[in-house]
Amino acid sequence: MDTKESSIPNLPMKEIPGDYGVPFLGAIKDRYDFHYNQGADEFFRSRMEKHDSTIFRTNVPPGPFNARNSKVVVLVDAVSYPILFDNSQVDKENYFEGTFMSSPSFNGGYKVCGFLGTTDPKHTTLKGLFLSTLTRLHDKFIPIFTTSITQMFTSLEKELSEKGTSYFNPMSDNLSFEFLFRLFCEGKNPVDTSVGTNGPKIVDKWVFLQLAPLISLGLKFVPNFLEDLVLHTFPLPYFLVKGDHQKLYNAFYNSMKDILDEAEKLGVKREEACHNFIFLAGFNSYGGMKVFFPSLIKWIGTSGPSLHTRLVKEIRTAVKEAGGVTLSAIDKMPLVKSVVYETLRMDPPVPFQTVKARKNIIVSNHEASFLIKKDELIFGYQPLATKDSKVFKNGEEFNPDRFVGYGEKLLKYVYWSNGKETDNPTVNDKQCPGKDLIVLLGRLLVVEFFRRYDTFEIEFGKLLLGSKVTFKSLTKATP
Repeated sequence: MDTKESSIPNLPMKEIPGDYGVPFLGAIKDRYDFHYNQGADEFFRSRMEKHDSTIFRTNVPPGPFNARNSKVVVLVDAVSYPILFDNSQVDKENYFEGTFMSSPSFNGGYKVCGFLGTTDPKHTTLKGLFLSTLTRLHDKFIPIFTTSITQMFTSLEKELSEKGTSYFNPMSDNLSFEFLFRLFCEGKNPVDTSVGTNGPKIVDKWVFLQLAPLISLGLKFVPNFLEDLVLHTFPLPYFLVKGDHQKLYNAFYNSMKDILDEAEKLGVKREEACHNFIFLAGFNSYGGMKVFFPSLIKWIGTSGPSLHTRLVKEIRTAVKEAGGVTLSAIDKMPLVKSVVYETLRMDPPVPFQTVKARKNIIVSNHEASFLIKKDELIFGYQPLATKDSKVFKNGEEFNPDRFVGYGEKLLKYVYWSNGKETDNPTVNDKQCPGKDLIVLLGRLLVVEFFRRYDTFEIEFGKLLLGSKVTFKSLTKATP
């Protein structure tokens, strides 16, 4: 049940169940199961049920020839999962998207902070720069986001009026990219730079080429073996996005003088710092928001008018009392906060985490303890871990009130940021440096939405990354 604690003493030791099949062919079979026969969720769920264990061995994609090693120990429960964040016992160097590392060519030839180990001095310097920059810019979060989202609502209403429906995702992407660019690039509008209006499309292409080994297009007219050969067998080349990526680089480099000046003071080359901030803004932040914002609208939309009415009351009351949208007003909206955290629990933007054991480790789930040996890969599938029914009551269901009041104690089991939600990122860990910013932006999205509208209707489906959301109706706020 919801209040269950994670530590159970004196658990029996067990062998980790599962196997890797026939060398090479076992990895290929598991890759086909993951992409074509089962899909990611069923792939891990079926193996958990087969072995009657939330800790088990299997191959994970991409395998040959994208990754040197596909053999992992999988964790899919809320109790064992935090071992992935314990940098004294595990090493995350070279692992960001999964069991493989995309070419440094996508980042100007540099190994950016996301791929550096926590013991690397450069990791400390770069992440420290990220954290100090976000702290310095914190007073700009609300005004920049409010400006960008106002334009999004105008486009949303216009398309809905003209077509009868409005596709939310591209508007959400434009909102995310514009906000991040203005934030890091001294308020400049990306439209006035070398990327023009194509910023989101450029980043989408750049991210897709790096994440292709984990993506299935689902095209019925393309045979599975052909897609698997093209997307999953060998790394896709950087030259396919080189020209567009250069435009992206030029736009950031020419627009973030203050940040690059600060980087130079810390001994980081301007070029290297710029590529790191592009990765932070484009891969980490924009990539996460691309999944998170549509998911947030999806869950609120499917919850219906009863939730909308409660959100309207909470938001408008707090804003009125504060005299505007301020951090103090937002802090007085527990339902808004809970809805945001519940969305991140249900649909974590980054579903996979990979680490390597620094030494022999004893890892425990609810029932038993297991030995993971030094240098073995450990792979976390977060969408199952954060739905653990022994921690979250009705964990497969969206509950907007889950983290209200006493439920806040459960936030330590929300892991979307590559760390516990109750922890704060430091230079010594791999937790997302923009963790608090992303949560704030989710809350701001809900606040600004229900300041303007009383209720809405949507339909949704699945995309390569996240949910596809289309608005069918919007009811403007009553006076």
